[in-house]
Amino acid sequence: MESSIHTIACNNLLILFAVVAMAGIICSKLSEIVKVPDVVLFLIAGIFIGPSVLKFVDISQYQVENQLILTFGSAFILYMGGKEISLKVLKNVKITVLLLSSVGVLISAFLMQQIIGFSFGVSSMVALLAGSIIASTDPATLVPIFNQIKIDRKVSQTVISESAFNDATGAILTSAVLSIILSGQFSLQENLYELALMIIIGLVVGLLTGVILLALVNDSPRGIFKDYTPIISIISVIIAYELSTVLGGSGYMSCFIVGIVTGNKQNFKLWLSQKSYDADCHVVETLGTICRMCIFIILGSQVDLQIVGKYFIPSVFCVFCFMFVVRPICVLICTLVDRQAKWRKNEILFMMWVRETGVIPAALCGIVTSMNIPGSDVISSVVFMTILITLILQGVSTKFVARKLGLLLEEKKCDMSVKEDILKNS
Repeated sequence: MESSIHTIACNNLLILFAVVAMAGIICSKLSEIVKVPDVVLFLIAGIFIGPSVLKFVDISQYQVENQLILTFGSAFILYMGGKEISLKVLKNVKITVLLLSSVGVLISAFLMQQIIGFSFGVSSMVALLAGSIIASTDPATLVPIFNQIKIDRKVSQTVISESAFNDATGAILTSAVLSIILSGQFSLQENLYELALMIIIGLVVGLLTGVILLALVNDSPRGIFKDYTPIISIISVIIAYELSTVLGGSGYMSCFIVGIVTGNKQNFKLWLSQKSYDADCHVVETLGTICRMCIFIILGSQVDLQIVGKYFIPSVFCVFCFMFVVRPICVLICTLVDRQAKWRKNEILFMMWVRETGVIPAALCGIVTSMNIPGSDVISSVVFMTILITLILQGVSTKFVARKLGLLLEEKKCDMSVKEDILKNS
């Protein structure tokens, strides 16, 4: 009897994966036709095939599987984002990235506390909890968008790096507010210590994991596992995340650092053979696509349209304030302080606009709502509306805004070639 129950559950899970994968493939093809980022269509598809509309997908019966997809998917996408980062570029914008991922998160949380408290009439702590959850950006959204739309590297890598580093700040801030609500106690010294520990351990574990495992696939006699490079890439993400988490660090940050090490292997005197490099690229890209599909379709399927509908107007008001008031203030403060980066007006304006919210805030929201804290329905509504609106509105318009601000690489190259022709003719 028990085995038959497990067999049925296994079959249902396989069917669910097939539905999600097929919906993802259709959305990916459609995104090529309509020129819309695929993650936007994944989210919309998830809402339609989820319990709120067609009821094809209900992940609530598979909480472990859901957590596995969110955790590994986010970690692997962060790893892919790290591979796109150039240490040479990051070096020039390190102050901005540091400020955006720390001070920027705090500014966002406390400004949103005032806006959410005013809009919903909830207590200051509930409003701060909601503000803390949505304060961090989402690499799972930004990395795929910047992979599809080639933006100026200085800007794109700043935004991606911010999204990778600020999840620790957002998670610690959320944890601190939760501890105040549940116990009424708060220690600034303890929480700052915990944040510093998460960052340092995350950096060290990511660096060591990346260098050691990359050395094992190096194109030299030491690279004893060079024929298994794609598998080592996947294992490196798992090891970095789990080891960092066990030691009290940020697992997501470790995965991002492993990606940076892999993407800048020449800086560590490590190289891959062409065969290993090609195989790794194909496998990583395919697995990354599967992760994106699963994360955002399942995320969309978990949107409760009844709760969203109940608090629709105040939630939309809060999100628009977040996008058009709070984010610009954060970016302006953090970029003006960094004189070394020499930010231009169009670059600052672009960073003000691009700050999609997604997986990490959704995961934190899930933890909070499962604890049945007073005001959790308001928090849930604000978080999901923030995810929906920023992902759809900003995700779709990223290329348009980048073009208007002159940050698309293709157009920059075109402008350079025109100038060269003019110089030649003259």
